[in-house]
Amino acid sequence: MIARTPEPPYVAVIFTSLRTEGDGGYEKMAERMVALAAQQPGFLGVESARGEDGLGITVSYWKDEGAAKAWKGVGEHAGAQALGKARFYSAYKVRVAAVHREYGME
Repeated sequence: MIARTPEPPYVAVIFTSLRTEGDGGYEKMAERMVALAAQQPGFLGVESARGEDGLGITVSYWKDEGAAKAWKGVGEHAGAQALGKARFYSAYKVRVAAVHREYGME
């Protein structure tokens, strides 16, 4: 699903990851994190895709950088991040970007 975002500016947090083999509770945790993020002030939406090779990209959209930083500090999210490092990901990178312009077709 393509996230419905407001007119820019807003912030995009781009999480690129390589999964380890097996689920081990990953799907349930990922669904919980999306539901939890949606409850946070400043949350605008999320898009996620994962290839058969384990490479995944999740982009969450936030009203501003303060809202994105606050999400990083939510306790349950911090626990999921630690679990991801220990069990679910062989590599990952987080990029935070300002969205200045958007266009497309609906």
